[in-house]
Amino acid sequence: MNEEKIKESVKERYKAVATQSTSCCGPSCCSGEDSNSGALVDYGLIDADLPVGSNLGLGCGIPTLSVAILPGDTVLDLGSGAGVDVFLAAKKVGAGGRVIGVDMTPEMVARARENALKGEYQNVEFRLGEIESLPVDSQSVDVVLSNCVINLVPDKGKAFAEIFRVLKKGGRFSISDMVTFGEIPQAVREDIVLWADCISGALDRDKYLQIVREAGFDDVEIKKSVEYDTIKGEGYGVGSITMEAHKR
Repeated sequence: MNEEKIKESVKERYKAVATQSTSCCGPSCCSGEDSNSGALVDYGLIDADLPVGSNLGLGCGIPTLSVAILPGDTVLDLGSGAGVDVFLAAKKVGAGGRVIGVDMTPEMVARARENALKGEYQNVEFRLGEIESLPVDSQSVDVVLSNCVINLVPDKGKAFAEIFRVLKKGGRFSISDMVTFGEIPQAVREDIVLWADCISGALDRDKYLQIVREAGFDDVEIKKSVEYDTIKGEGYGVGSITMEAHKR
């Protein structure tokens, strides 16, 4: 499938999310709502005092809870959307730290910046850019976060190479993302709508972990794994993982 066509489809979908406050991923995908698997992503009280409209219900995990984020850290959130994970990380890094959100959809970046102003955050910024070519200096980041976004990237190997590049030695990442189990039908893989819905671009879990290791990461650990009962077919299924890894 053409990479530019994929990116344009994803941008259009997230533009609609940013401007209409509707969810990109279907209820059985990123958010896990209505799933019998118990995979509902519930931020609960942790986002109670965040800017209204910063949590659009697009995640498939809570990566900020699965990795150590320390006062003074520089944190990078990939596919930062309206800013929910950026703002959660900002509380942890404190005044001496910094959180950068990168998103390829201009409307989403604009919304996140508005939310930062509403919340009077002094330690966050949002940049327009693509994960395969991050607008971030090499070896400048302590922690990378991402929530249900890498599945939307056509070249996952390049995405993880970029994550490795921007992390400092000793840095770590926490990523929640969609994965598949079994043989996904080719018709599903080639469905541009399902790609933007976080399904067609999701990789087999073992292949996903292999790409992470090939990028140079160590201590790759799955913190949580869920299979969604509402997205499955003959011999295949879709789920999510939250994983952590380190750059040694």
